[in-house]
Amino acid sequence: MATMDQGALDEALNAIQIKHKGIYFETNFTSPEAIDDIEHMEIRDGDVFLVTYPKSGTVWTQQILSLIFNEGHRSRTEQIINIDRVPWLEYNIRNVDFNSRPSPRLFSTHLPYYLMPKDLRFRMGKIVYVRRNPKDVLVSFYHFYKMDPFLKCTINWETFVDLFMSGKVIGSSWFDHIRGWYQHKEDFDILFLTYEDMIKDLRSAVLKICKFVGIKLDDEAVDIVVEKATFKNMKHDPLANYTSLSNEFIDKTKGSFLRKGIVGDWKTIMTVAQSEMFDKVYKEKMEDLPIKITWEINEETTS
Repeated sequence: MATMDQGALDEALNAIQIKHKGIYFETNFTSPEAIDDIEHMEIRDGDVFLVTYPKSGTVWTQQILSLIFNEGHRSRTEQIINIDRVPWLEYNIRNVDFNSRPSPRLFSTHLPYYLMPKDLRFRMGKIVYVRRNPKDVLVSFYHFYKMDPFLKCTINWETFVDLFMSGKVIGSSWFDHIRGWYQHKEDFDILFLTYEDMIKDLRSAVLKICKFVGIKLDDEAVDIVVEKATFKNMKHDPLANYTSLSNEFIDKTKGSFLRKGIVGDWKTIMTVAQSEMFDKVYKEKMEDLPIKITWEINEETTS
């Protein structure tokens, strides 16, 4: 497939994303002023922030956190949409009044470390950071862009690979996002999890989060959380999987917000040359960080 005309591509992207303080944001759902206000947000000790790079298991972990804090919906939260249980900081599309929310408050964000509320750097509140292998992120992000109702063109796969690798997508560079949070981890009270480990052993991930946020659930409650947070159940729960949002926010005729929920889907679309190019860039940018990437389940992790 031919690469898009650069002028047409720039025009299409400018309609859906804006760059502010080094990061691309979705133009239609936030503003530079709203992003700047986040820095001055008053933090409470019981606050928990879910931080991810886009398409890294955010909606899944929103569901897990919500279920943990509500003991598997024992407090009758099953009729509340996920985005209201764990609202977004930079994309407050539901106009939630953060200050009026009772503690403990849960929030989601794709922000880099330096745009987060300042008080978090005094180790107030807690952060759960979930990362996912970047090749799968790339593929999932590509399908997400195709569902953007404001994107008035079709971006082909080859073009999107170039955009992702150069950080010209919403959330900007995956490499910078991961590096920033890991290099400044001592500034925050933070728990790092991986999408792949959650896939392999969801119960262990739930227990890790429970311990980190100081919530002790009995075995029955843990079982309920794990069961309700499986991909199969979330796929069919419109209040958990964002399908209850209107087409103003996401064009559901072009795909599903929760697509496959597997590890290694990148092998179905990436060419050998693209994969090798990605590996080269990854090594150049990330090899000094003490993290391991699981490219496929049942495959050895690589640094």
